[in-house]
Amino acid sequence: MREEEKKRTSQKSSLQSFFRKRWVFPAIYLVSAALILTAVLWFQGKNDVAKDDLKYGENQPGTATGEEPSVPVNQASENFKMPVIDEDAIQVFREFYDAEASAEKQEAALVVYNNIYSPNKGIDIVAKNGETFEVVASLAGTVTRAEKDPLHGNVVEIEHSDGVVTMYQSLADLKVAKGDVVEQGEVLGMAGENQYDEEAAIHVHFEIRNNGVAVNPIEYFGQSLTALEESEQGTEDKEAATKEEDKQPAEDKQPAEDKQPNEEEKPEDSKKPADEGTPADDEGSKDEEDANSNEEENAHSTDASIGMAKA
Repeated sequence: MREEEKKRTSQKSSLQSFFRKRWVFPAIYLVSAALILTAVLWFQGKNDVAKDDLKYGENQPGTATGEEPSVPVNQASENFKMPVIDEDAIQVFREFYDAEASAEKQEAALVVYNNIYSPNKGIDIVAKNGETFEVVASLAGTVTRAEKDPLHGNVVEIEHSDGVVTMYQSLADLKVAKGDVVEQGEVLGMAGENQYDEEAAIHVHFEIRNNGVAVNPIEYFGQSLTALEESEQGTEDKEAATKEEDKQPAEDKQPAEDKQPNEEEKPEDSKKPADEGTPADDEGSKDEEDANSNEEENAHSTDASIGMAKA
């Protein structure tokens, strides 16, 4: 018993002597701080990696099923494509109505329904053989509308970034549903007919809308969303410049109106030489006075001669 007590006593004394050393507690503090700092940096680095994965389209939540990984929307490498698989087998039946086009092209871009002519806000695509064909997504995006329309047939709308939407009308069936994330070239349905444009027969009506404004799809096939945004910005700048030019003549007219009273004053100024010409009238009056004085002198001389004759 005594030996065990001696051992315990010796152990306590050794621990006490160890902790009494000056470098023990600073060392413990430094080691603890290093462990805490390492844990914080590791946790922060893990969160940054997760954010980068979400940013570049990795480890994102799945599609509507929640199983498959979602498709990155609007990849920088994607350009607008014709919404068909085989472009050589199709043709454009009716083009986009352009307000700046010739009268002949504008007339060809009108859609007639119930004897009402309406400008075509997209392009109507048909197969060269007149048969149906697969309609595919022109650009990757999220389906915001997929439903049957009594007038336009089955309609699919796909939303992209920055307010850009592509629309597909006159589909015979639907291969996608609202909320689906589709890839570029994914089949949306088959081309069909609708009541709005019976003249086009079996076709697909395709539109590109930028913030609700329809643009000519043919001008943007093969170009990216960036080109569409830049063209919109250029159009806005052009409209702003046109408005400024329209305002400029009005501003130029104002000084002219201000100057008009001065122009009206010019006749008054022109009268000044006439007023300044009064000395000429004074000279005439002087001549009249001289003539009168001569007559008076002649009269005096006549009276004097008559008086001399009487005398």
